[in-house]
Amino acid sequence: MDRSTLQSVLRRGLSLIGRLISMHPVAYVAGALGAAAYVGAIVAAAVVIGNVADDLIIPVLDGDVPHGDRFWPAMAAIAGVALWKATGITFRRIGAGWLQARCQADVRENLIDRMLRLELRWHQHRGVGDLLAVADSDAGGATWILAPLPYATGTVLLLIGTSVLIFIIDPLMAAVAVVSLALIIAIDVRGSWLMFDVYEEIQRDRGEVGRVVHESFDGALTVKALGRERYETERLRTASEVLRDRIAAMGTTWAGYRILVEGMLGVVTVVLLIVGATRIRAGAISNGDIITIAYLFSLLTIPIRVVGFVLWDMAHSSAAWTRVQAVYDASELVPYGELDARDIGTGAAVDTSPVDFSYGDGLVLRDLTMPIPPGRTIAIVGPTGSGKSTLATLLARLWDPTTGAIRIDDRDLRDFARSALPGEVAFVSQEAFLFDDTVAANIAIGGQPDPAAVEHAANLAGAAEFIDALPLRYDTILGERGTTLSGGQRQRLALARALVRMPRLLILDDATSAVDSSVEAEILESLKRAELPATIVIVAYRRASILLADEIIYLEDGRILGRGHHEELLTIPGYAKILEAYDEDSGQTTAETVP
Repeated sequence: MDRSTLQSVLRRGLSLIGRLISMHPVAYVAGALGAAAYVGAIVAAAVVIGNVADDLIIPVLDGDVPHGDRFWPAMAAIAGVALWKATGITFRRIGAGWLQARCQADVRENLIDRMLRLELRWHQHRGVGDLLAVADSDAGGATWILAPLPYATGTVLLLIGTSVLIFIIDPLMAAVAVVSLALIIAIDVRGSWLMFDVYEEIQRDRGEVGRVVHESFDGALTVKALGRERYETERLRTASEVLRDRIAAMGTTWAGYRILVEGMLGVVTVVLLIVGATRIRAGAISNGDIITIAYLFSLLTIPIRVVGFVLWDMAHSSAAWTRVQAVYDASELVPYGELDARDIGTGAAVDTSPVDFSYGDGLVLRDLTMPIPPGRTIAIVGPTGSGKSTLATLLARLWDPTTGAIRIDDRDLRDFARSALPGEVAFVSQEAFLFDDTVAANIAIGGQPDPAAVEHAANLAGAAEFIDALPLRYDTILGERGTTLSGGQRQRLALARALVRMPRLLILDDATSAVDSSVEAEILESLKRAELPATIVIVAYRRASILLADEIIYLEDGRILGRGHHEELLTIPGYAKILEAYDEDSGQTTAETVP
C-alpha cells in the first residue's frame, strides 16, 4: 500500500469514526470522560507511588526513620486513587458499550430501511445471502472501532501526561521513551493498513458463505428431492475454507505484529532501566524517580497496545463500512410524492397513459392503454411471456413504467406518499410468503386490526375453515415461511392479508393457483358478492377465473390485442388457443359459457 493509499484509508477511517460518534455523542462523551478520569487516576497513582517510595518505604527499609504517622496518609492516598480509577473504568465501559450497541443497531436499522426503499431492479443484481451478510456481519464490523475508542481517547491523554511527567523528571529518559514509542506506533500503523485489502476480501468471503447457506436452506426441498445434499455441503465447505484461510492468514499477520510490538516494549523497558541506573549514579535522579519512571513507562505500554488495537479495528471497520456505504450510496431509490390515500367507499378507477416497460433489454410492455372503471373485476389473460405479471407489478407500483404513467382516480401512483399507496392497492402474488408468527399476525402484518376484521378477511379468502381446525386457531404459530401449511392454505392467508386492509384496488397475480378450481371459484364469487370497495384485477390462468370476470383483457407480446367478454374474445386466435389448452387440462370444452 503506497503513501497516498494509506492516507486515503486513514481519512476514511477517521471519517467513519466521526460519523458514528455523531449518532450518539453523549455516550461517547461519557465514555471519554470516564477514560480521562481513569488516565488521571493512573498518573496520580504514579506520583503517589513515587512519593510513598521516597517518604515511607525506602526510609523504613533503610532504618533511618520509623513510619510513624506516614502509613495511614499513604494508605488513604492509595485508596483514594483506586476509587478514582474504579469510577473512571465504570463510566468508560458503560459509555463505550452503549455507544457501540446503539450505533450498531442504528446502522443496521438504517441499512435495512435503505435496502427496502431501493427499486426491485437493484435487488435483482444482488444475492440475498450477500445482503444478509452486509446487514449482519458488515453492520457489526463497521462499529467494532467504537469498543476501544473512548479508552483510546483517554490513552492519548495518558500518553501525553506520562510523557510530560517523565520529561519533567529526566529529559534524556523521556527522549528515549518517546522515540521508542513512536517507532512502535509506526509499525502498528503500517501493519494494520497493509491488512485493509485483506479485511475487504474477508467481508466479501463472508457474503459468499452467506449466499451459499441461504440458497441451501431456502432450497432445502429441492436439494433433498434431487439428492444434492453432498453437493451443497461441498459448496459450503469450499466457501467456508476460503474464508477460514483468509482469516487465518490475517490472524497470523496480526499475531506477528503483536509479537514484534510486545518484544520491542520489553526491550525498551530494559533500555530505560539501564539508562536510569546510569542517571542514578550520576545523581541526576533519585531512587523514587526511577521507580516513578519505570511505573509510568509500564503504563505507557497500555496506550501503545490500545492504539494498536484501534488501528487494526479501524482498518477492519473501514473495510466493513465500504460494503455498507455501497448500499447507502445506491441511487435507485423509489421516489414518492405527498398524496394521501382517499377515504372513498368505492373501488378505484384505474387508467394508464400509453405505458412502455423494460427490465433492461427489450420492451416487455408496449403502448399500453388500459382504463378500468371503479368496482369492476378484470381478468388479464395471455400466453407465457406476454407481460401479464409485469403489468400486475406495475399496477401495484412494485416497478415504475419506463415511459407513461399509471393513475388511480387521475392520480399518478408515483405521487403517493410512501405509506399511502399500500392503503389504496393490495398485491397478492402466486408465491405466498408467510412469517414465523401467528395466523392473526400474518393476516394483520404490520397493523393492529380488530379480531373481527381478521376473521372477516379470512372468511372472504376461504381460509376460515382450515384456520378453525388449527390447534390454537388464529394464535397458531405457522413456522418459517408457513411450512406447516399447504400451498393453497398459504395462498388463502396471503389473500386474507390483502383483504383485511380493505384496498380499493386488489391485484391477484395467479394468487389462487394452488387451490382447487372449485375452491378458487368460491373465493372469487365471495369477493364479488362481498361489500368490498375494490376494483379487482386478476392475472388468470384458469377458465373459472376468466369467466367470473366482468371483462377480460387479452395480452400478447406486451400489447393489448383484445378486450371484452369471453364470447367476444373467442374470435382472437391466441385467446381461443389458450382457452383450448385450459379446457384440455380441466376436461372442459370451449363451448362452455358462463352459467
